[in-house]
Amino acid sequence: MLKNIYRQMIRALSKFILKKIICWKVIGSLPSNEKYVIAVVPHSSYFDLIIAVLIRSYSGLKIKFIGKKELFNPITSFFFKFLGGIPVDRSKNTNLVDEVVNLFDQNEIQILAIAPEGTRKKVKKWKSGFYYIALNANLPILMVSFDYIKKEVIINNKFYPTGDINKDFIELEKKVSDVISRNRL
Repeated sequence: MLKNIYRQMIRALSKFILKKIICWKVIGSLPSNEKYVIAVVPHSSYFDLIIAVLIRSYSGLKIKFIGKKELFNPITSFFFKFLGGIPVDRSKNTNLVDEVVNLFDQNEIQILAIAPEGTRKKVKKWKSGFYYIALNANLPILMVSFDYIKKEVIINNKFYPTGDINKDFIELEKKVSDVISRNRL
């Protein structure tokens, strides 16, 4: 019971900070009791993490995310793992897609957030791992973006990958093409 009160307080505080203090709106909603992949585009600032943590706390969902292993050093590892982080060593040639699909299959992950750009820098092409995780696990992708001009978190409708990555990426990019990121203000 005390745990539920604590969770409700965290949810209320997160909602208050998001909507009243930093004045952001949430457009759309994250489904509960479902498995899916969240693709956060564009990922342009460390401030994205603050918005994401507030959304995660406010929604009450256990959202996991993949981050470069350098974030998980002895000082910050506990913090990022507490937030749902899973460290990834990008220098190794492992089959991360299959590993994550297995985590979904074993119900160790219900919701996974990934930045398809793989960095905060502007890129010309997204990495494809998020797409193949969703495709191989037979899960929908939810495109989520943080529009820093409008101060909106935009949660798009579910998109089911067809296996035609070129065609699907065109559709996914349309969902986030008009969003202004923090570093592009």
